[in-house]
Amino acid sequence: MALLALGINHKTASVSVREKVAFAPEQMEQALSSACDQAGLKEVAILSTCNRTELYCSAPLEGSRALLEWMGGFHGLSFEELESCSYTYWDEDAARHMMRVASGLDSLVLGEPQILGQLKSSYAVASSAKSLHAELGRLFQHTFSIAKKVRTQTAIGENPVSVAYAAVSLSQHIFTDLSKSNALLIGAGETIDLVAQHLSRAGIKQIVVANRTLERAQALAEQFQAKAVLLSDIPDELVNADIVISSTASPLPILGKGAVERALKARKHKPMFMVDIAVPRDIEPQVSDLSDVYLYTVDDLREVIEENVKSRESAAKEAEALVEQGAREFMHQLRSLGATDTLRALRSKAESVRDLELEKALKQLENGKDAAQVMQQLARGLTNKLIHSPSVQMKNAMAQGRVEMLELTHELFELAVDND
Repeated sequence: MALLALGINHKTASVSVREKVAFAPEQMEQALSSACDQAGLKEVAILSTCNRTELYCSAPLEGSRALLEWMGGFHGLSFEELESCSYTYWDEDAARHMMRVASGLDSLVLGEPQILGQLKSSYAVASSAKSLHAELGRLFQHTFSIAKKVRTQTAIGENPVSVAYAAVSLSQHIFTDLSKSNALLIGAGETIDLVAQHLSRAGIKQIVVANRTLERAQALAEQFQAKAVLLSDIPDELVNADIVISSTASPLPILGKGAVERALKARKHKPMFMVDIAVPRDIEPQVSDLSDVYLYTVDDLREVIEENVKSRESAAKEAEALVEQGAREFMHQLRSLGATDTLRALRSKAESVRDLELEKALKQLENGKDAAQVMQQLARGLTNKLIHSPSVQMKNAMAQGRVEMLELTHELFELAVDND
């Protein structure tokens, strides 16, 4: 088994592909169990966000194909379709990739902090589903440690830059004075919380939060003196909404072209700015066909984000160095742990030989045999038994031309051989 990181992200696939391979929260437990059974995995965890779907596993070396076939079967996609936009990393490269992801170095928004929390949730779900064991568990813990170093020892987290920030920044290009605008936020998760924070700082006064459960909407709305409504109330609130930003985990669109069209008529075609941050999408793509609607998806935010990324590039170099060191340290630890089972078996064998020879010696002493002679026999017996197997295996290796065994033996037993 080897470490494998396999995924699809914003660099390799469009949002239309990414939304097809996204795992809904209620699918996770089933998906983890299914991946282990059908793809032959020892361990697996799934990270699914708007910008990426990644699987971290302990898998056989040929496991990437089986994993892609499983993912295709789970989501109803062909192997070829997934292969063309996926990537794989093995062992140290897999560890390095996970640490880069956790540190925000592989994000659409360089250095964004949300991904670390999402990765921690991925770890918690896999742990709960019992699809996470020693090797992958250690990688997650080491990754969290490196991500913390990146946050505390570099400036990559300074100057808030996120998808939420980019969405609000873009809205200011449409509405120069946000204090005169009304916002409708759909969803009540972390991303919408960040959007509300940025809108509030930008001076917006009227915010409506719509969510599937009113309680969650109210909890968020209270922080910003906003109004909380249910998703079913969206058509009524849409009429007054200048800005609509949506981020839910709904598998189907929440807002359709017809509802927006009716709202525009009631608004007398006053412009609406809409950002769909969700994957799968919350707003039907056809909404963009309507006049007076400016609809953006996650992929459309790239230009805004890239402008804000420049301030973090210097810090990113420092972060990359910490990640590189972290990946090397982890693999060193993993290789050291790999020797543990062998050392345990070696010690067990040596102790068995010791116990057997000691038992013989004690019986000889009980029978009145000379103690010095017994000690000599014990020493010879231990020596002969302990070097017997290595001697036989070394001779066999040399007969097969495996001369590297000599050098390994010299190193292992710290031998000094006079070749003269």
